[in-house]
Amino acid sequence: MWNQLKTVILLGLLTGLMLAAGYFIGGNYGLTIALAIAVIMNFGSYFYSDKIVLRMYKAKPAIKSEYPQLHKIVSEVSKNAGILKPKVYIVPTENANAFATGRNPQNAVVACTQGILKILNEQELKGVIAHEIAHVKNRDILVATIAATIAAVISYLAMMARFAAIFGGMRDDRGGNGLSLLFLAILTPIIAVIIQLAISRSREYLADSTGAEFTKEPKALASALKKLEQANKNNHIKFGNTATSSLFITNPFSAQGLVSLFSTHPAMDSRIKRLNEMKI
Repeated sequence: MWNQLKTVILLGLLTGLMLAAGYFIGGNYGLTIALAIAVIMNFGSYFYSDKIVLRMYKAKPAIKSEYPQLHKIVSEVSKNAGILKPKVYIVPTENANAFATGRNPQNAVVACTQGILKILNEQELKGVIAHEIAHVKNRDILVATIAATIAAVISYLAMMARFAAIFGGMRDDRGGNGLSLLFLAILTPIIAVIIQLAISRSREYLADSTGAEFTKEPKALASALKKLEQANKNNHIKFGNTATSSLFITNPFSAQGLVSLFSTHPAMDSRIKRLNEMKI
């Protein structure tokens, strides 16, 4: 319940930041432009991001005769979750990972890497699949799309403000000047990213707990996460884009040097601790 409420609050803050930036930069006209950009980008991201992501990671449909156990697990967990069975894809990489995509439960996809199928036992894999199906059930793809789109609009507005401040083509009619615009241009994108990543971490916690409820075995997912963290320390995905790292159950790219504030995922120790303490 807290993670759901936290998401609503953070999305509200992100939206407010976008509207405030649009108004500060261009008044009512800037506000209208910000809203229009957000609507257009949301529409495109929501309907086409799944196809883009699958192509980006060279994912192919998992043939049922070649991956019978994987299909069996996806079917069982989907039934427990009360949704249609998502399409199942395989990503050709030894990085041990999984992700879900698709604009709604009727058009969902669960993708597993070749690496994850090699290191997890059946119960651990079921825990991971349940986590991904929880993302589908909770409509996290939609939440992530909205957050990413609003953050992108804020970055666009900030870029406009930087040009205005540097070239002196715009002054703040509320008494500010180019320096205040430059301050806005630098600060707002940072705040937007921090809020966006906080939303991502909140949804990961929620998917962990929701997925554990589907399987009734939170310790199986905790065990899987521990194995994935160990396996992926020096085995990162060599293709794709770091902008999509929040989709995966663990960050598939090197996260060295990142503080927790700028991480797409909660600390693994914290996730494992919460799962081990769950009472179902």
